[in-house]
Amino acid sequence: MQPARRGRLSTGGPSSLPQETVTSSPSISGDLRLLHTIDCGDQLLCCQFNNDGTRVAVGLRTGPIKVYSVHDGSIHHVLADSETTALGLPTTSLRFMPRGPAHNGDVLLASYSGGKVKLWHVPSHTCLRTITEDRQTMIATFNSSGSKFITGGAGPGIYMYDAQTWDKLQNFQPSDSPNVMDGHMSRVYALTFFPENDDRFVSGGWDNTVQFWNMQSTHSQRRLSGPHICGDAVSIDKTGSQILTGSWRRNNTLQIWDAESGAKIMDIPEDFRGHSQIYTCHFLGPDHIIAGGSRNNLCRLIDRRILMSTGVLNDLPGGVYSTHVSGRGVLAATSNNNLYLAQTPVRP
Repeated sequence: MQPARRGRLSTGGPSSLPQETVTSSPSISGDLRLLHTIDCGDQLLCCQFNNDGTRVAVGLRTGPIKVYSVHDGSIHHVLADSETTALGLPTTSLRFMPRGPAHNGDVLLASYSGGKVKLWHVPSHTCLRTITEDRQTMIATFNSSGSKFITGGAGPGIYMYDAQTWDKLQNFQPSDSPNVMDGHMSRVYALTFFPENDDRFVSGGWDNTVQFWNMQSTHSQRRLSGPHICGDAVSIDKTGSQILTGSWRRNNTLQIWDAESGAKIMDIPEDFRGHSQIYTCHFLGPDHIIAGGSRNNLCRLIDRRILMSTGVLNDLPGGVYSTHVSGRGVLAATSNNNLYLAQTPVRP
């Protein structure tokens, strides 16, 4: 990513914040109902709902984080400090702490391409913690209990930290053996823990592998080969038995794998409207998938039982870099400067 222009933003309360404009909508079809289309003023790279689904946070190309009401689309918070303003580099991932420490209100973990990782107390606009990694940091995520978090980015290493002390606990990496590939060989863009499991996670990146990790080992336990991951595009279903991958390439972009054996279960067909190279995908409940990407800029709600799109955001202004679905079944999708919020008929 290229350094972006610099600028200052207000960090006052909701009444002092500029109100973003609601723009014209994309075309929408099937089982999606568009709630809000919000112009956030700059290109969006990531989005995430808070735990109760009442707020949605977005990360901007120039570093600020904006937090909106899901109910009416109004802006409530802007999170920026002297470091993020001076660097002016993209916010690359967002995760709300699942059960966090005894803070009053939402606590948000953010990574930045300049190597910063920050923990924000959202209501007070306070940065509680900062670490600086010696790389571009592309992804950060909590384990299911919120006791630890891991980060990935430029280079093969995956770092683990204690969520309370922010001490670095582990560097997950490949061994020196030329005969095995027990870790990544290039950039890491996706990290996700197995459901209700603090010790096992998977990762994906540029080296066309998904790696399986256990907290007790520095090196990966096994891998599956094939997916070319360029965003938050590795998802595990609620049973922990299947893995969904989205690849940024021209063929076989959406695939489902057996989590135990690593065998491919199926390829998900392209939408009839055209081909998309995938940046973001998630399982949604037992029977659906959300996927978005570039080339043909659309976001799909896919029914796994019939392997077809049953809802689509189409004619978007740019690639879909990020999606997330709240516990209330509201979809957030980003495209260029716009945040789209749409109601789905499915609960996670």
